[in-house]
Amino acid sequence: MTTIPARLAKTTISSGSWPVAQARARSLYRAWYRAAPEIVTLYAANIPATAIRAKIRQRYEKNKYVDDLQAVDILLAKSYMDYQETLNAWKMDSHLMRMFNDEEIPPQPVAFLDKFYYSRDDPEAVQPAA
Repeated sequence: MTTIPARLAKTTISSGSWPVAQARARSLYRAWYRAAPEIVTLYAANIPATAIRAKIRQRYEKNKYVDDLQAVDILLAKSYMDYQETLNAWKMDSHLMRMFNDEEIPPQPVAFLDKFYYSRDDPEAVQPAA
């Protein structure tokens, strides 16, 4: 497949008001939603398009309560860059699958000093041995 670098290229836009930002977010969400089957076929992913759509929805829900207009503009710009990179096949399969590894729990420290430093930073993290 030939990649056209200018495909999906857009300039960065600042939203003047909340309705404009919300309309941009809806438009980008719809673009992601419609592109899910294309993403599955493009990357030959062994996951259904519904899983990609659910992950996209989860990402949008995570940022639902951002109340700074400039922060929303940055999030939209990053999301659009991610969308462009995905559809232009500039990502590798591992980059696409990294979206689904967010739920992993970080490993617990094993060595004594690692446990000490870990518990110093987060006292509730390491439970005493019974």
